[in-house]
Amino acid sequence: MKRVMVIAGEASADLHAGKMIQAVHRLDPDITFFGIGGVTMRKAGFNALVDSKDLAVVGLVEVLAHRKVIFGALDRMREILQTDPPDLLVLIDYPDFNLRLARTAKEVGVKVLYYIGPQVWAWRQKRVHTIRERVDMMAVVFPFEETFYKRFDVPVEFVGHPLTDELETAADLPALKLEFGLDPGKRTVGLFPGSRHSEIKRLLPIILESANRLYQSRQDIQFILPVASTLSQADIQPALSKYNFPVTIIESRSHEVIQTCDVIVTVSGTVTLEIALYGIPQVIINKVSWLTYAIVSRMLKIPYIGLCNIVADAQVTPELIQHKATPENITREINKLLDDNAHYQTVKAGLGTIKARLGAGGGINNIARLLVKMLG
Repeated sequence: MKRVMVIAGEASADLHAGKMIQAVHRLDPDITFFGIGGVTMRKAGFNALVDSKDLAVVGLVEVLAHRKVIFGALDRMREILQTDPPDLLVLIDYPDFNLRLARTAKEVGVKVLYYIGPQVWAWRQKRVHTIRERVDMMAVVFPFEETFYKRFDVPVEFVGHPLTDELETAADLPALKLEFGLDPGKRTVGLFPGSRHSEIKRLLPIILESANRLYQSRQDIQFILPVASTLSQADIQPALSKYNFPVTIIESRSHEVIQTCDVIVTVSGTVTLEIALYGIPQVIINKVSWLTYAIVSRMLKIPYIGLCNIVADAQVTPELIQHKATPENITREINKLLDDNAHYQTVKAGLGTIKARLGAGGGINNIARLLVKMLG
């Protein structure tokens, strides 16, 4: 029986890894999976030794604040690699953690498959040399990534983005809105505060203040907020309790929530690509500690942070970063999308180009076949 250690440190990685595990089991049901993951992976039969929600933080300063938990999980995975090595280590995103673990795997002779790797094409490009030394195969999800890695002689295979397979269109959207308790006569604004506790602390208050201002100024809208699988309603309640405007809270059904929205304000991350593939106009925000921003902004090699804009190679949707991520600016952008139909349709047309850039689909099955192949 083959054993595979998988490291998925965040909610989006948990979703992709869960689908991957299901696809692998269709090829070989005897392969077992364990390591770090979340609820989607557990439903697929994964043995989660560490829950990914405990590791989901972003930013240099924020990681330092959680270093005890993060390095404790790293030490535990290292010990398993050294004392009871699996047949394969599969890493998903989460680069600073995963590249450290890849070093241990290389030392003990465990093959490493990196799925949805670090965005070295965007910043900290010198990491590509570390990847070449520690990773046996990069499975990339954007076509331009394959070109990048080949330039540095890194073993790479373009498998396709998993979102092209994971997106499911609601069979009956009016019924879904009714199930969520939404008024069909009002337009819906989605509030997407992220999947990490640090994002909730840093960005949810800004999003809620924006929503409150919108609610006070117009009566034709309603709000819906999805809670990621790495969070609970208790995580968002302290921020929500400061406001009295109505908002529908839905747990662990973000793809369905996206489809009910006319416009969304969201933190940056994979979710921006998910929203774009559904064709919903969005406003992307992000704000980190001043130190993190000062360091990262100097390292960036690309003009955008939203994955949808990166893939489109154009600013299809507005990005409000750091000092620009204010309730005033967010409210202005949302109102523009709601009130200017020509602008709204222009944005939707730009979003329509993104899916074509991601390839024909089949990404989940492609990564599953590659994983089985690496197991020999």
